[in-house]
Amino acid sequence: MTTIAIVGAGPGLGAAVARRFGREGFGVALVARDRRRLEGLAAELGAAGVTAGAFPADVRDPASLTAALAAAAEALGTVEVLQYSPLPRRDFMRPVLETTAEDLTGPVELSVYGPVTAVRQVLPGMRALGRGTLLFVNGATAVVPEPERAGTSIAFAAEGAYAHLLHERLAPEGVHVAQLIIPGAIVAGHPRKDPAVLAEVLWELHRGREGFRCFADDLDS
Repeated sequence: MTTIAIVGAGPGLGAAVARRFGREGFGVALVARDRRRLEGLAAELGAAGVTAGAFPADVRDPASLTAALAAAAEALGTVEVLQYSPLPRRDFMRPVLETTAEDLTGPVELSVYGPVTAVRQVLPGMRALGRGTLLFVNGATAVVPEPERAGTSIAFAAEGAYAHLLHERLAPEGVHVAQLIIPGAIVAGHPRKDPAVLAEVLWELHRGREGFRCFADDLDS
């Protein structure tokens, strides 16, 4: 069995992606800070026939994230797919003229140091398999900076640049890298931004292995 590791797993998009990939036979590694919530989600998935495990970690703590992903591979199998999609904190989104260098520490730890740490942990396993997928999920500020949300605008843009560099370099090795931009909120029942719909988009990005950036909805929606 190979594994999808969902970094930033929660009851919305993370759970939907876990169910979608689980139906295809993937083990599911749920990675986030809240152990109790992860264990509850893993139990729900298990009841539905999906092999899943809870691997608590703080993505802003490289050692914690590295250990969680290593444990996931040991318990469930090599990580073939990594989805990096932790939600930013509200205080990351301050107006640009009120944003100090210190205010950018958290966003950069979340959206730059975190994904770099995660990729470096799982990439050797993907190379050994001869295949893999790295999926980055971001909000619209990754491509359209918002002056009232400076932290995510800066950090998401950096994350997108990193992902694009990986896309260019890893394609010849059979590792596909894609970024999904989700403008606005994820909304249950929305024709394009319902969690299950987005999970299907992410599955197709993994399966189709074409292109880099995909938009879940229009930017002005």
